Amino acid sequence: MNNNTNINTIKMAKMAMLVAISVLLVNIHFPIFPAAPFLEYDPADIPILVGTFAFGPIAGLIITIITAVIQGLTVSATSGVYGILMHIIATGTYVLVAGFIYSKFKTKKSAIIAILIGTLSMAAIMVPANLIITPFFMGMPASAITPLLPFIVAFNLIKAGVNGLITFIVYKKVSNFLHK
Repeated sequence: MNNNTNINTIKMAKMAMLVAISVLLVNIHFPIFPAAPFLEYDPADIPILVGTFAFGPIAGLIITIITAVIQGLTVSATSGVYGILMHIIATGTYVLVAGFIYSKFKTKKSAIIAILIGTLSMAAIMVPANLIITPFFMGMPASAITPLLPFIVAFNLIKAGVNGLITFIVYKKVSNFLHK
């Protein structure tokens, strides 16, 4: 086996480990707003964002897709295809935006900027996603979603912000392992 194949295999194994941790972390969840109890915080995006910072935005998107499918078929099976799709859109946007910013300048300052812009991007993309996709899957008009938009925006800002903050705190501690 040549060195590049060995490095790629190790990288894939580390990415798979991050997927497994994310799937486990989705079991820690709780509602943030009593008025919208279906909007539940979970820390599952932390290992995905760690993988994004360690391996780049495309790797982060791959980790997101694999995690969303596994979660959507197992621990979050009640949300089905709808949950998988919304997870890929929300977290995928977050990791692509944050990952591209962080990959240009790997500093603490760029990590903070990446997390902030990624958080805002995730919250922003979930407005049209909920107005277009939710009515399709839930069989309701978009007008039924409109009153929930403030909760949806706030939820995504809180979830992405908290997960980004925790990632910022733990990333350097785990990055040495991921880069070995």
